[in-house]
Amino acid sequence: MPAPDTPVLTPVPHDRFISDVEAIAAALEADEWRPDHIVGVGRGGLVPATYLSHRTGIPMLSIDWSARVPGFAGALLETLAEMCAGGARLLFVDDINDSGATIRALGDLMRRDEGDEDGEGGEGGGHRFAVLLDNVRSTAHVDYRGRTIDRVVDKDWFVFPWEAMATRDTLLREAREVPERLA
Repeated sequence: MPAPDTPVLTPVPHDRFISDVEAIAAALEADEWRPDHIVGVGRGGLVPATYLSHRTGIPMLSIDWSARVPGFAGALLETLAEMCAGGARLLFVDDINDSGATIRALGDLMRRDEGDEDGEGGEGGGHRFAVLLDNVRSTAHVDYRGRTIDRVVDKDWFVFPWEAMATRDTLLREAREVPERLA
């Protein structure tokens, strides 16, 4: 039994991952809005974006958001915002919308770079977000999801198939890095 402050690591089986990608693909197919490109948000969104790209036939781009290399993701996001301003439609894909920090940050950057100076405009016509798991308590909105969770009820740390190579200590450290992910 884990200590009370030790997150419970819950593996996401590969077939569950595939079902979540299928749910996003079905929601996209039912919508009139169709992206020109899928954008995988690194690190956790790269694998789901690749699967979704193959499933839908929509080409994929990627940004490495999690590495936090100064200027790297920012320059790519500026290019993507310019594409949107020119009429392109982009679907950003990540593994989970937990606290909402990544979705909010990317949305704010895209809206600001698309000409909305305060970043507070409505949903971008040129960009949307999809995740495998969407926390209903998140402060950020996504447009497509594989399934929802409620962090008030479910405080597990989900281990996606591509994360299974990490050590238990690494997974626990990552789970504890942002406590509101589990709150």
